[in-house]
Amino acid sequence: MTGILRTTILLAVLTGLMLLVGGVLGGRSGMFLALILSMAMNFGSYWYSDKIVLKMYHAREVTSAESPELYSIVRGLAEHANLPMPRVYIVNTQMANAFATGRDPKHAAVAVTTGIMRILSRDELEAVIAHELTHVKNRDTLVSAMAATLAGVITYMASIAQWGLIFGGGRDDDSGNIVGALAMIILAPIAALLVQLAISRGREFGADRGGAEICGKPLALASALSKLEGAAGAVRADVNPSTAHMFIVNPLKGRALASLFSTHPSTEERIRRLNAMV
Repeated sequence: MTGILRTTILLAVLTGLMLLVGGVLGGRSGMFLALILSMAMNFGSYWYSDKIVLKMYHAREVTSAESPELYSIVRGLAEHANLPMPRVYIVNTQMANAFATGRDPKHAAVAVTTGIMRILSRDELEAVIAHELTHVKNRDTLVSAMAATLAGVITYMASIAQWGLIFGGGRDDDSGNIVGALAMIILAPIAALLVQLAISRGREFGADRGGAEICGKPLALASALSKLEGAAGAVRADVNPSTAHMFIVNPLKGRALASLFSTHPSTEERIRRLNAMV
């Protein structure tokens, strides 16, 4: 199954879960409400998610004069990948990480932290940025934003439906339906989260492969991932969990249930695949 087909199926599953929760909340009217709500939130995500995330992490846009080496790396790789030059940002934090955002290649931004520039060599930094540019080229930033938005809608509506059942009560002969509906309301957000994580993990493998091909240095990317994985547990990152999927390595390493509900595949498996490309 190709990555695009797999992602399409998973997004369809999220949409189905959203409509199912809406149906429990209010029948056909609830399903229509869920659809309208998801469209509105996806519209906002499409136009404003990049601005929100960059502001959330106090990212500062830099020019070639302010950060010549970083800007030169991004420009060279963008030209090699046949992409428009993205905006370049630096996030002032000890956390060693990077992310890309933007609804399409013409409106993309690449952000790196001061921590990642401190611990990586030039070749490794090039490989990381090539990984992020692959996300831009494959429009992963938009797909991931849509998946996160749909999962958020499901969780929000499930919460409303749950409280509605609790306070709305029901007749004794409807107890079976109420129990079934309550079980679905509890399980739907968990299922939505797992589907969202599956989408995120699959896109990371593709970005690793594409990034290695753009920069021509799969071993440099493997080395960078190894360093970033080691650094992830050393610094307590102030990261909003809803944006964790955007970073090149999981910034929430070490927190409870981080491995089960990780937005990224295991770094060991990513490194193994990169080594196999040589």
